[in-house]
Amino acid sequence: GEPLLQARVMEKSIRLIRSQTTRGTINLNTNGSLPEAVERLAKAGLDSIRISLNSAQAKKHQLYYRPKGFTFADVCRSISVMKRHGRHVSLNYFILPGCTDDPVEFEALSALIAEFRPDYIQLRNLNMDPEYYLRVIDHSATAPPLGILAWLERLKIKFPFLGFGYYNPPLHR
Repeated sequence: GEPLLQARVMEKSIRLIRSQTTRGTINLNTNGSLPEAVERLAKAGLDSIRISLNSAQAKKHQLYYRPKGFTFADVCRSISVMKRHGRHVSLNYFILPGCTDDPVEFEALSALIAEFRPDYIQLRNLNMDPEYYLRVIDHSATAPPLGILAWLERLKIKFPFLGFGYYNPPLHR
């Protein structure tokens, strides 16, 4: 389930860990649904957060996740909270050629990166039937796709501070 629903337990755990050591990276993998909980965890000593995203477009995010009690704006606020505390933010970003590299999605992701300045994007294969997924998010191409390699190169040029990989990077304290 969603770990932010157990924020009180995690807050106590993080405080206990940090009372014993400053070493290591405490990371949370989440949907980013509860920015108030993220605030408490950041204050407790959470070092890093990885927020799962299928799209940087609010409508496509909603169609995929079908959130109950939160919005894409809440997810963005969770990113903001961590950045305000000087903490590391990774996006667990689902990749599907023809969708991820659609020019409209590229622009939406670029706007999100420019505004919220995540540190890292973990490139994850979308592990579901692609035809079903495209129906669920109501995707229709607006222009030819950029191609995943061109998409990645454009992001690297546009945002030189942004890291890319597959796993949560260790942070050095």
